Amino acid sequence: MKCPFCGNIEDKVIDSRISAEGDTIRRRRECLKCQKRFTTYERLEEHSLMVIKKDGRREPFDRKKLLSGIIKACEKRPVPMDNIEGMVDEVERIIQRNYEKEVSSTTIGEFVMKQLHDLDEVAYVRFASVYRQFKDINQFMKELSSLLKEGQKPEEKNRF
Repeated sequence: MKCPFCGNIEDKVIDSRISAEGDTIRRRRECLKCQKRFTTYERLEEHSLMVIKKDGRREPFDRKKLLSGIIKACEKRPVPMDNIEGMVDEVERIIQRNYEKEVSSTTIGEFVMKQLHDLDEVAYVRFASVYRQFKDINQFMKELSSLLKEGQKPEEKNRF
C-alpha cells in the first residue's frame, strides 16, 4: 500500500478489524519510512453494477460519488462522518442485494432521501433540492410543507 504522506510502498499493519456488517476490513497501517499512520479499507469487489442516469446514459456505480453527494448535503450539520459512511454502506448494500446489473439513479436517490430524512432534516432538504431539481420556490416550499406536516420527532421537541 502506498503511503499517502511520503509515497513509500512498504508498511506494516498495526490493527485489523472487520466491520459490524462483515463486509469491510479496516486496517491501520504504519509507513516503514516516515512512521506516519493511515487507515485503509478492504471490501469485496462486487459485480459491476451500472447506474442508469436520468438522461439514459449508463455509468458504473461509484461509491465515492454517492459519499460525496451525501457529505455535501450534510455540510455544516452535526452529522458524524461515521453516520454518513454507515448510510452509504446501507444504500450500497440495498442496491447490491436487490439489483443484479442495473439500477436507476432515481432509485438510488430515493434510498438516500429516506436515509437522510431519518438522519437530518436540513441535509434531507438540501439533498432533495439538488436531486429533485426544483424549478422554482413553490416546488421547494411544497417539499418543506410536507416535511413540516409530518411533525417533529419526539427527541427534537425538547431541544430548545
